[in-house]
Amino acid sequence: MDYIDSGTRYTPKPDKDWDTSVQFLPASDSKKLEKKKGPGKIGVVVGVVVAAALIALLIGLLVWHFHFRRDAWVRRMYTGSMRITNQVFIDAYEDSNSTEFKALAQQVTSQLKNMYSKNPLLRKHYVGSRVEDFSEGSVIAYYLSEFKMPPGEEAAVDSAMTSVSTRSNPPLMRRLDSPLILDEMEVSAIDSRMLSPSFSNYLKFSHHVRGDQVQQIQSPGFPDRPYPNNTFIQWQLRGEQNHVILLKFDAVNLENNCKNDFIKIYDSLVASESRAMHELCGFHSRNEPLTFQSSGNVMLVTMATNDKNNFPGFRATVSQIQRGSRAVSCGGQLIYEKGTFSTPNFPNYYPPKTSCQWSLEVPQGKAVKVTFKKFLLSEPGQKNINGCTKDFVEVNGKKLCGEKPDSTVTETSTTNKMNVTFSSDRSYVDRGFDAQFEAIDMNNPCPNLFQCTNQRCIKPELTCDGWNDCGDMSDEMNCQCKPDDISCKNGLCKPTFWKCDGVNDCGDGTDEENCGCKTGQLTCKNNKCVSEKNRCDGRDDCGDGSDELDCAKTVSGIPCTDLTYKCKNDMCISKVNPECDGTPDCEDGSDEENCDCGKNRFRASRIVGGQNAEEGEFPWQVSLHVKSYGHVCGASIISSKWLVTAAHCVQDDGRTRYSQPGTWEAQLGLHTQRQIGNSVMKRNLKQIIPHPNYNSYTFDNDIALMELESPVTYSEYIKPICLPASSHDFPAGNSVWITGWGATREGGSAATVLQKAQVRIINSTVCNSLMAGQITSRMLCAGVLTGGIDACQGDSGGPLSSPSTSSSGRMFLAGVVSWGDGCARRNKPGIYTRVTKYRGWIKEKTGV
Repeated sequence: MDYIDSGTRYTPKPDKDWDTSVQFLPASDSKKLEKKKGPGKIGVVVGVVVAAALIALLIGLLVWHFHFRRDAWVRRMYTGSMRITNQVFIDAYEDSNSTEFKALAQQVTSQLKNMYSKNPLLRKHYVGSRVEDFSEGSVIAYYLSEFKMPPGEEAAVDSAMTSVSTRSNPPLMRRLDSPLILDEMEVSAIDSRMLSPSFSNYLKFSHHVRGDQVQQIQSPGFPDRPYPNNTFIQWQLRGEQNHVILLKFDAVNLENNCKNDFIKIYDSLVASESRAMHELCGFHSRNEPLTFQSSGNVMLVTMATNDKNNFPGFRATVSQIQRGSRAVSCGGQLIYEKGTFSTPNFPNYYPPKTSCQWSLEVPQGKAVKVTFKKFLLSEPGQKNINGCTKDFVEVNGKKLCGEKPDSTVTETSTTNKMNVTFSSDRSYVDRGFDAQFEAIDMNNPCPNLFQCTNQRCIKPELTCDGWNDCGDMSDEMNCQCKPDDISCKNGLCKPTFWKCDGVNDCGDGTDEENCGCKTGQLTCKNNKCVSEKNRCDGRDDCGDGSDELDCAKTVSGIPCTDLTYKCKNDMCISKVNPECDGTPDCEDGSDEENCDCGKNRFRASRIVGGQNAEEGEFPWQVSLHVKSYGHVCGASIISSKWLVTAAHCVQDDGRTRYSQPGTWEAQLGLHTQRQIGNSVMKRNLKQIIPHPNYNSYTFDNDIALMELESPVTYSEYIKPICLPASSHDFPAGNSVWITGWGATREGGSAATVLQKAQVRIINSTVCNSLMAGQITSRMLCAGVLTGGIDACQGDSGGPLSSPSTSSSGRMFLAGVVSWGDGCARRNKPGIYTRVTKYRGWIKEKTGV
C-alpha cells in the first residue's frame, strides 16, 4: 500500500479534468478492407509463422512496457500547502466527507493541475493531486501531488516544483475560470522513508483540542506492548483559531537508529519537509524536556516503524495556548541594572516562524553586557554552512547561530542600550538560548580580571596556563612561555607534565616530539623502540609482543603475554580488546560469551562540575547505604549476585563495623536518593570480601567484592557492567565516565540525583609526577586537569565506565573510585583502582 493511502487510495476519476475518450483514424479506402482470394498452403504456413512471431514480439513489448519499464519509473510524492485568501473557514471543511469539503477540494486540485500544466516537465509527468485537509487562515489547503518519471529526472522535477512554489509566492494567483485567489504556496518532496514499500499498516488519527482540554496521544499498545511493525501512523492535531498547539512528550522509547523507527513532527497538517520541526528516536528520559509549540493552530505527528526491534513507543499530551499569552510571547523593553531573557518555551523547543526583539537599557554612563548562558540554535545539515541562513540571534549587527559552549558567547554595547533580535524560520527548531544582561563600566568592563576577545572575564592567573578558559583561546594567545613550559610551534604554551603523554595537547604535535623513539620507529609498550616496518611481521621485535598487537588480521595461537587476550581454550589472539565487540575472534567463540552487560537504553549520550544523569543511563550504578544512616559509597553490578566496590569503604572505624554484611543495604536501580520507585530493588548483603593486600595508607589494592543475599532481576534500570579482560587496554586520552551521589564540591553536601561527569584517562607517568610518586601499577588516573570535574566524598567505590572502542556501545569497568588530593583541584586527577589487575581474583571469588 502506498503512502497516499493514508486516507483512501488516489484514483483519478473520469471527469472534465481527465480525458477518457480515445479517437481512431478512419480507413482512407474501404475497399482495402474487403476480403481477397486466399493464399496457398505455403503462404498460409509462412503467414502463421510470421503472425506468431509478430504476436510474440508484441506481447513481449507490451510486457516490457507495462511491467518492467513501468516499474523502472520513479514515483515522486510532494506535499504542500496554499492559503486561499478569498475564502472563510467553516466547520464543514474539517470533514473530508462533507459536500463543502469536496467542492473546495475539487477547485484546489483543478487549480493545481492548471499550474503544473504550464511547465512542460511537470505536465509530462503529473499523475494527480488530492487535498488532505483544510485549516483556518483564511483557509489553508494541504495537499499531495504525485508524479512519475524515468530515473535521473528527479532533480529536474524537484527544481521545477520549487519554481512553482517560488513563482506563486508572493504574487497572488487567480485563474479566470476559478474563483480561488491563492497565496503563500509551499511545496516539498516527502521524506523517502515515508514511502517505504514495506509498510503494511496505515493508521490515521485526528484530535481537535478546545478550551482548556488536555488530550493524550500515544503509539498503539503503549506502554503494555511494543508498537506494531511495518506501520505508518499520523496524528493530526488542531486547536481553535488564534491558538497554538502545545505538544509535550511524557515518554519516548524507540530504536536508537532513526533510519529504522522514528517520530517526526510538522508545523502543518501534511508531512511537508519545509515545515518539519523535529525528529525523535531512541530513549528520552522523563527528566529531559520535550515540548514543542506550533506557529499556528495545527500540528502533525508521524511515526514510521520497520519489521524488527520494536520498543514501547511514546506517549504525549496535546493542549493549546492562546496567542498573545505570556507563554508564547517574547521580546519587549527591559530597563534594569541586570536581568534575564530567553527564547519562547525555553528550555524546551522554540516554535517555528517566530521573531522576537528585546530592547535592553541600563543606566546612563554604563554599557550593556549580554552573556548567553545556553546557546542552542542549530539545524540538521547546517553545521558546516557559512553564515546564519536559518535560525539566528542578531546583536550589535552580528548574526549568531549554531551550538556554543555555555557562557562563552558574550556581547557588549558601546552605549547604555542594546537591541537583541531572535528569528526562527519555518522548519526545524532547537532549544534556543537563555541569556543574562548587566550594566558594566565602559572604561573597565572586567575590573581586576582579564577580558577575553569574546568579552568574557576570567581571573588573570588563568592566562597562558595551557587551558582554554575563555572559550575562544584568547587567554592563550601572545604568551611568553615560562622556562619549564612546553613552547608549541603554533605559539601556545602547555604545562610540562603533558609532554610525551600520548596526547597531542599542542594541536600541532610539538609536545609529542622527541619522546624516545625517532621518526619511523614504533614505541613498544615497554618503551623499547623498533622500526615501523617490524609491525605485524609475525615476529616479537618489542620483546613484549606489542608490535604484533591489533594487526589487520587477527593472529591466533600466538605466545600468550600480559598484552594478549586469552581464550577459554588457552589460545591467545593478537587483537586488542576483542571481548564483546560483536565479532567472534577466538576459535571457540569465548570472547563473545557472557556479553549481556554494559548496555543501557540510551542513544549515544558531570559529580563536581557534573550534571544529572538520566534514569537508567548507568544501570550498573549501586548506592550502598549504611542502615539507619543513608548513602555512604557507590558500587557496580557485575552479575545478578555480585558487586564491586572500594576496599576503603568496608574498613571498620571506632563507631561503625563497615566490614560486616549486616551494616549495609544495597539499592540497585536508584536514581534519586530517598525516592524508592518501582525500578529500585533493595538487597541485604551475604558477604563482603576486601582484597587481602589492601593498604589503608597508600590505597593500593583498593577493591572489594560484595555478595547479595538474593539475586536481582535485570531490568532497564538494573544491568551489569562488562568486566574487562586482564589484557584490556584503556589508553591515555580516552574519554570515560564517573558517576555517583557524592559531594558536588569539596567539603560540600552530597547530591540527591545521580551525577555523571566525562573525564579522560591520564598517562600514568604524568599522573605519578603530579601526585608526588604515589601511583602504583594497580592504579589508574582520570580527570580534567583544569579542575572543576572530579569524583568526591561519597563517590568512592563507584564505577569508572569506559565506552568500548568497537561499535557495540558497551561500557567496561575500567576503574573503581579510590582516592584523590581534594576534589576537582587543578592538576590533581582522580585515582581509581585498575580493574584489569584484579580480573583473576574476581573470577576466583565470584565465578564471574
